Amino acid sequence: MTIGTRPLFHFTDTRNISSIYEHGLLSLAELNRKGLEIPAAGGNELSHNLDIELKLDGYIHLCFFNQHPMEFIAKKDGRINESVFLKINPVVLQWQGVKVTLEVANKKGTKFLTLAQAMEEIDAEIICEWTDWSNSNVQMRRQLAKKYEILVPHIIPTEFIIGI
Repeated sequence: MTIGTRPLFHFTDTRNISSIYEHGLLSLAELNRKGLEIPAAGGNELSHNLDIELKLDGYIHLCFFNQHPMEFIAKKDGRINESVFLKINPVVLQWQGVKVTLEVANKKGTKFLTLAQAMEEIDAEIICEWTDWSNSNVQMRRQLAKKYEILVPHIIPTEFIIGI
């Protein structure tokens, strides 16, 4: 299996599913533009402000795994009660304006890459292949890869959300 053939993921609170079903996955800027409030935002005020400051509020944040460090923090902080990782059709990687980061996107100094640029730096073995997960080096590489983000502009319509 290779990047671009396996699903991507987006975590959210289960309370947001009906809105996603109705409107698709929307960026923070699209939510604000449409005047929509989501029941349980994954990001806090600081992360939303950083996204706005860095012009990331126009993107939906996806990841390569059905685990992400920010989901853990959102649950710990009580913003998310019961999370679900939505599977996203990997065709979104080919959409115009998609960016990839090799760390949490709104971290200061993060590089924003095109998919072609990211493919030269991504640890594809960890993302796509079965590996010896008991190996401590592999575990460390996997922890780093869990922070990778795929940024999709504006909206992901429901037909690209698998199983919603």
